[in-house]
Amino acid sequence: MKKRYIYLLLLPGVLFLTIFMILPIILTVGTTIFTENGFTISGYLEFFKDSYFIGILLTTLRVAIITTIVCILLGFPAAYFISKLGARQKAIMLLLTIFPLLTSPVVRSFSWMVIIGRNGVLNKILLGTGLISEPLDILYTPVAIMIGLIHLFLPMIIVTLVGVMENIEHDLLQAAESLGASRLTVFLKIVIPLCVPGLMIGSILVFVGSFTAYTTPALLGGQQRVISTFLYQNAMTLNDWQVASIIATIMMVVTIVIIVSMNLFAKKLNPRG
Repeated sequence: MKKRYIYLLLLPGVLFLTIFMILPIILTVGTTIFTENGFTISGYLEFFKDSYFIGILLTTLRVAIITTIVCILLGFPAAYFISKLGARQKAIMLLLTIFPLLTSPVVRSFSWMVIIGRNGVLNKILLGTGLISEPLDILYTPVAIMIGLIHLFLPMIIVTLVGVMENIEHDLLQAAESLGASRLTVFLKIVIPLCVPGLMIGSILVFVGSFTAYTTPALLGGQQRVISTFLYQNAMTLNDWQVASIIATIMMVVTIVIIVSMNLFAKKLNPRG
């Protein structure tokens, strides 16, 4: 009897998710394959025949993948360093790490526009030192989008990895070193495999966030389209909700495929879980 009452505690959350997430997703997908003429996938076929849309999808995937890789390369050593600090220093470093998350994406994006713009701080420094002869065109390119997304999502992967690294027993590392393993070998053979679960969770958060982000690509990308800005254009500017629903469904499918692929890859890296 007690278990039944415990399951009742799940009811509010299940109802909330069903009404506000599952049903809208079902309706969104349903409108793309069921029309007045019955079941059809012609809308998807037309999209994947369109080279313009394929280019937008590939650009978005490239931006999300590169952003994820760079965040891993920057976040892993930073998280390892933070995890080795004392409690007080660790709290300060984590506070500084998550500080960008407390700032509006609009403010962050405008800050980067000031820094990497054609007349921005970066170009002025490079021109002043003679490293370049003319300003670099970084703003309103995929590179600018990636810079903004890395700034936005790097704290997520650092915090996730710190939580995992804190649970690695120091005695385990000392035992490996006492058996003749170098620090590099300990890091590669013990630390990294044990961090795979946190690494995958952080990578998924960064990839999904980068793939679906709107504000940062809209401000830093300008006319450079990614799939989120393309969705917004069709839904709000062109008022074509049928096309917008198809784009949203494609985004969901791509996200699910990438998450499943990353989980399978994580199992290969760490078969024991």
